[in-house]
Amino acid sequence: MKNVLILGGGQSSPYLIDYMLRHSQENDWFINVCDRDIQLAKSRVNGHGRGNAIEFDVNDENMRNTQIKNADIVINLLSPSFQYQIALDALHHGKHVITASYENMRVKAMNKDALRKGILILNEMGLDPGIDLMTAMNIIHGIKENNGVIRSFISYGSGIPAPEVLSNPFRYCVTWNPRNVVMAGEYGAQYKENGKVKVLPYHEVFQRTWQVDVEGIGTLEAYPNRDSMAYMDVFNLQNAETVVRGTLRYPGWSETWLQIVKLGISNENLNIPGLPDKSYSQFMEMFLPHGDITGRLDQRIARFLGISPTGKIMENLRWLGLFSDEKIGGAVKTPADVMIDLIKRKLPLPADGRDMVVLIHEMDAEYPESGRKEKIISTMVDYGVPGSFTAIAKTVGAPAAIAAKLVLNGDLPITGCQIPTHPAIYSRVLPELEAEGLSIKEKVIDL
Repeated sequence: MKNVLILGGGQSSPYLIDYMLRHSQENDWFINVCDRDIQLAKSRVNGHGRGNAIEFDVNDENMRNTQIKNADIVINLLSPSFQYQIALDALHHGKHVITASYENMRVKAMNKDALRKGILILNEMGLDPGIDLMTAMNIIHGIKENNGVIRSFISYGSGIPAPEVLSNPFRYCVTWNPRNVVMAGEYGAQYKENGKVKVLPYHEVFQRTWQVDVEGIGTLEAYPNRDSMAYMDVFNLQNAETVVRGTLRYPGWSETWLQIVKLGISNENLNIPGLPDKSYSQFMEMFLPHGDITGRLDQRIARFLGISPTGKIMENLRWLGLFSDEKIGGAVKTPADVMIDLIKRKLPLPADGRDMVVLIHEMDAEYPESGRKEKIISTMVDYGVPGSFTAIAKTVGAPAAIAAKLVLNGDLPITGCQIPTHPAIYSRVLPELEAEGLSIKEKVIDL
């Protein structure tokens, strides 16, 4: 029997855990699910005979090493801040490890040691990053095999409510780590457009938006996501004049979030004394200039931001409760903590609602030998099932689960530190994702 160690039982884990348990009998696996919340871990295992829930403290070195030492593979769904430590322990014990997080540079530097130990450290094996990398690389390799050159690469990703879900004015529901929502854009963004590099500071990210029409869904808005320039090396796009990675939201999200960023209430670097005992209105007062005391708080905030006091943005801020006399409470320390707690409470996915994942690649390719030009559009849309798995849980968990199965069964003949742009990985995983119902549609348009 092979032992599978799953670290983390949060919102992205249910489908992965279910997949591993569903396939445990035929493959002779035993699944250990570790989380600091033992009740959560037990709920994920749900009494399965080949599963076990373990109360787990990732900072307990002995506990961590004991579990990793006894595993045949580690699937790490903990916060990215623990990626290096888990990979280091797995390397020490000679165990394969898979994570859905962006590859930590210190983990990447373990490549030679991982090759020497004959283990696979596979990072970015989720949705975005993950499925986006595999689907893009599959198309790119096909173009290059036909001696084509990619002139433009634009890619979008999103996890949002399905179009019919209208449970709040933001048209957004939290179905994954809420910190990632609050801190989106914190490092700014850069991309390449028509041969020129564009660099955006944090306060400009949500101002540089554009419309994207998605078949069957309608018009969404996009904003630039992180460092698009890094993908020139990842995908070998040195001949591309345009390289853009964007995040999709329903129209209106960015104009409100821009003001939240301008105010500074997504700051996670300042600990504010006594914050839980403050009201939300007292909290908002902190972000106004000294001496600005004339008029109602909401009017002064609008004046400070230079927006209409009766417009949609202020309506959204009022709806969140940011001008109320309610006590903040909880264990919050920073302004970002307040926002994280607030959106968790105010923007849940309704029990009868479903979420939606959208991945789109648009590539303009040129074939010098024939002079032909074409645009390739790849689209994946997946919906969650009310009362069952969210689309986020499925699309984050399925790639990691499939990769783990392939490794355990000896069907993924690759070692070292990898991301899923290697043909040995995506050529095996993509067909199995299709079998799990994650279909990718491609359309080719002659230019």
